[in-house]
Amino acid sequence: MQQIQRETEKEMGMKVAFIGLGVMGYPMAGHLKNAGMDVCVYNRSGEKASKWCQQYGGEMAASPAAAAQQCEVVLICVGNDDDVRQVVLGSSGALAGMDAGATLVDHTTASASLARELADIAMEQQKNFLDAPVSGGQAGAENGALTVMAGGEPVVYAAVKPVLDSYSKFHQLLGPSGSGQLAKMVNQICIAGIVQGLAEGLNFAIKAGLDGRALIETIAQGAAGSWQMENRYQTMLEDEFEFGFAVDWMRKDLGIALEEARSNGAELPLAELVDSFYAEVQAMGGGRWDTSSLLTRFTRK
Repeated sequence: MQQIQRETEKEMGMKVAFIGLGVMGYPMAGHLKNAGMDVCVYNRSGEKASKWCQQYGGEMAASPAAAAQQCEVVLICVGNDDDVRQVVLGSSGALAGMDAGATLVDHTTASASLARELADIAMEQQKNFLDAPVSGGQAGAENGALTVMAGGEPVVYAAVKPVLDSYSKFHQLLGPSGSGQLAKMVNQICIAGIVQGLAEGLNFAIKAGLDGRALIETIAQGAAGSWQMENRYQTMLEDEFEFGFAVDWMRKDLGIALEEARSNGAELPLAELVDSFYAEVQAMGGGRWDTSSLLTRFTRK
């Protein structure tokens, strides 16, 4: 295990970099700055990075490598495996700019195999790696209330806790490298089934002539209650889906889980079915709609 660069319990003044200022990364990086850390950001769109600097007062860099220089912790939140490789590897990638002993934390929802690959590469360079995908969506990122699922070495995880604390309500180390990504797969598998059940239930209620709002206010108090029910039933009943966690992203996540399942022998019949339903929503032009748009398969025929 590589030695951590500094005692990162000293949260105030810690120098960190954040790479990827999308709907998740932008507010997450802001929470780091608001926590008193010295933050340098990088984004493929320099305009977005410039806007972040104007809002939060941090610095921006022209490449991931430049952003990572002299940082104790470098955080990434981009789109997929290929995006991660693009910003991490090569002469302009984050690892190239990191000092020995620094830690790379990947918040991207990506494959477990990529996490293990990056952990091995980082170790060869005397650097540390933590795969740490998040759950909670854009609202969770903005409110600093994400859940972080981590994989890696305990000493590395312990050192970056002050960073994770700044934008999460809960985080936990779940095992060696790749474990965070495997946990995120379970997260998405569970969500898929819950959202499909909610869509079917609301469609049934509509067909039966029930008052949907009164219904959910009632059954949400019992065993059927869920985050999706509490936070999505109103917009589902109002046929509003132009927000939230996009169907395109969910299909990407489910694809990662289904591929891993083929490797480890797990059967995912419901996840496969719901993935096909999301494909139907995409065909309707709903790739950017919230995942709760499964209801449209019934209501927009």
